[in-house]
Amino acid sequence: MCIDYRELNKLTIKNRYPLPRIDDLFDQLQGATYFSKIDLRSRYHQLRVHDDDVPKTAFRTRYGRYEFLVMPFGLTNAPAVFMNLMNRVCRPYLDKFVIVFIDDILIYSRSQQEHAQHLKLILELLACEKLYAKFSKYEFWLREVQFLGHVVNQNGIQVDPSKIKAVEQWETPRTPTEIRQFLGLAGYYRRFIKNFSKIALPLTTLTQKNQPFIWGSQQREAFQLLLLKHKLCNAPILALPEGTDNFTVYCDASRQGLGCVLMQKDKVIAYASRKLKVHEKNYTTHDLELGAVVFALKIWRHHLYGTKWMTIQTSLIPQIKEAQQQALQTMNYFAEELMRASIVSPSGFSRYAIALKRVNHLPDFSTRLYPKTLESYKVDNFDMD
Repeated sequence: MCIDYRELNKLTIKNRYPLPRIDDLFDQLQGATYFSKIDLRSRYHQLRVHDDDVPKTAFRTRYGRYEFLVMPFGLTNAPAVFMNLMNRVCRPYLDKFVIVFIDDILIYSRSQQEHAQHLKLILELLACEKLYAKFSKYEFWLREVQFLGHVVNQNGIQVDPSKIKAVEQWETPRTPTEIRQFLGLAGYYRRFIKNFSKIALPLTTLTQKNQPFIWGSQQREAFQLLLLKHKLCNAPILALPEGTDNFTVYCDASRQGLGCVLMQKDKVIAYASRKLKVHEKNYTTHDLELGAVVFALKIWRHHLYGTKWMTIQTSLIPQIKEAQQQALQTMNYFAEELMRASIVSPSGFSRYAIALKRVNHLPDFSTRLYPKTLESYKVDNFDMD
């Protein structure tokens, strides 16, 4: 049962507890060979509503008025509250051998012996916390697991075949809303598709405001199997990162959009792309290439943060003497965080390189602010753990 709580949600102070990034969750699985998946039963109903808030959940039916004693579906803060609960419950083992996304739990291990121990610990933990799983959705001792719309095994990560089937059977969109729905599903797997934004550009153009809906040959070609649907249905297996070193970022820019590829040890980790913003259409070629580098550093910051060495391959190198100062200023935010980066040109260009080393002359704010921060916590009685 799901009640329409839209009016209550408008008055509710939003809980900004962050949900984990799907990419970050999958990065933990590198090297795992055994998997077990647990899905909690009735999800939110396992969490009690505070007595003072019970009247707020009231709803009326022809049989009378009722109130929820457990957290109902449809409340704006339900996902964040339950995610917070699961993170606190699984905190001792989180990202060591278990990942959690709301009510989905995945246990992963490198060997049979480890997996038996890990599985026992998690089942005992759930029993102790009185969190109950759905027996029909137990999946233990898997060598390949379907999780959050992806298939994961020891070789890497790939698109869930059941989702591919949904794309294959998608009918031709007739309205901008139907195009958005299709791009929403396909876009969830954009990390698997090189130049996704460029391929989908004829479709995304039709979703813009005041844009007439004209389904022409370009849109038909982008939608059909030879392009977007074909590429999704034949998406490659992406490798999972091994450590934090030896990353290579390939960047490219055109008048259609920006495209990047993240690789490690000659294995593709992810693709990323986006179309140009309105003001970017007036950029010079050099500025677009620089924008592609910044875009890659932003979107893969969780991979590249703190790396000892990485290589960025881009076409802006022939103008490097003019661009060096501008590049360093533009990427000043990243220069402090990236230990060292080598920027080289692709084949066919003269090879130059610049190193973005840690900025040593910047003041160390942490040494000055840390004591004051601790003191403020004591005044506010925050938990220091």
